[in-house]
Amino acid sequence: MYEFPTDIFTEPDEVDPDTLRNLGPLAPLAGIWEGQRGLDVHLVEEGSKKEAFYERYELQPIDPQLNGPQLLYGLRYWTHVLRPNRPATFHDQVGYWLWEPATGMIIQTHTIPRGQVAMAIGHAAADARTFELECVFGSPTNGTCSNPFLDHAKKTIEFRITVDIHDDGSWSYEQDTVLRIRGRDELFHHTDRNRLHKVAEPTPNWLMRSST
Repeated sequence: MYEFPTDIFTEPDEVDPDTLRNLGPLAPLAGIWEGQRGLDVHLVEEGSKKEAFYERYELQPIDPQLNGPQLLYGLRYWTHVLRPNRPATFHDQVGYWLWEPATGMIIQTHTIPRGQVAMAIGHAAADARTFELECVFGSPTNGTCSNPFLDHAKKTIEFRITVDIHDDGSWSYEQDTVLRIRGRDELFHHTDRNRLHKVAEPTPNWLMRSST
């Protein structure tokens, strides 16, 4: 298990400014992606409903981030989801994918415009081609926070996401959001999956652009 340093203030003397070179298992995700065959299973009053979706997922490198001695490299992301032949947004989410080289920790932060934030954490080797992250309600480190109505009616108990990097350069995810629905005994599993193909390369992070 990783032991935290005694000195919690001193930053590293040298930090490589090239984020794209230091993303570990997140490196294959950098860029702009589209997926045409997503599948969402979500809650409706009668039970559950399956719907196909199209997704555009943008992941751009940010400058290295320091918390005293802690060093993180990451990608700022925005994913926008639409249903076929329907112009209204089906899902919108922003946040960061972060990698800590010293510990192998991966973090995904979520902000959703229905009044919900969350953070999922996992661990993987730098060259991993698959990894899983978890978020658990009530955790002080990888937990979730919802607006009062969602907490009352559709409390998020757990969230898991598994990412797979494929040999053709695409990547896919499967995620499961476990909900406790007011007035129902059984937990509900809201699931999503998609496979994404690159449509544009990432833009280098600001430090790298500024140095050229």
